[in-house]
Amino acid sequence: MDGPQLDLWRAPTDNDRLGAHPVEREWRAIGLHRLRHRTVAVEAGADELLVRTRVAPAALDLAMDVEYHWVSTADGLALTVHVRPHGDWPVLPRIGLRLGLPATLDRVTWFGGGPGEAYPDSRRASRVGRYARTVEEMQTPYVRPQENGSRADVRWATLTDATGRGIRVDGYPTYQMTARRWTSEDLDAAAHTTDVVPRDRVYLNLDLAQQGLGSASCGPGVLPQYDLTARDVTFGVRLAAL
Repeated sequence: MDGPQLDLWRAPTDNDRLGAHPVEREWRAIGLHRLRHRTVAVEAGADELLVRTRVAPAALDLAMDVEYHWVSTADGLALTVHVRPHGDWPVLPRIGLRLGLPATLDRVTWFGGGPGEAYPDSRRASRVGRYARTVEEMQTPYVRPQENGSRADVRWATLTDATGRGIRVDGYPTYQMTARRWTSEDLDAAAHTTDVVPRDRVYLNLDLAQQGLGSASCGPGVLPQYDLTARDVTFGVRLAAL
């Protein structure tokens, strides 16, 4: 498993790119798509580990101090993440974690919003229930590659292989989830769906929140209540092997 580590980036949507005040310009202007992660300190205990990092764009007075607090439990690993922003950040694409998992973990089952994608300002279209999809079926193939496929209000999810082995992620209490065979950076770099080449990994995003979508490509932008502002946040998940 690669990560988890803080992830603030998403492949800009058509609505992020368009409108009177496209947020994509602000995101790229500060280098939000190429943040640097630096480990500051590591403190180990008998059954716990605290990792302090600083996440920041280059040459700007902006940073996120991030603490990852791991605790070993009888049924897995509990991870609590605290994020403290410094400086004047624009609205953020997302606040969450990204993990890289073996490519064989291609079966996704979750209890939460579904069956299709949902974002903060479109989540009323989803219904809470138990759903199962392949990683390929989790994608929404927009004509231009962009952020897609997030499931909202997820209580728990499993990613497994053909034998049922894999990983389970429980939320404290919920999270937004995407699972795909490419990174947000891959989606961002692609002009057409045929440009997106699957990697030999499954990338799992576990988000505390995402910026709303709005309708700037043909109407108003994101309503204020769905703007994702930089602020002190604490969130957590429990990871267990299956």
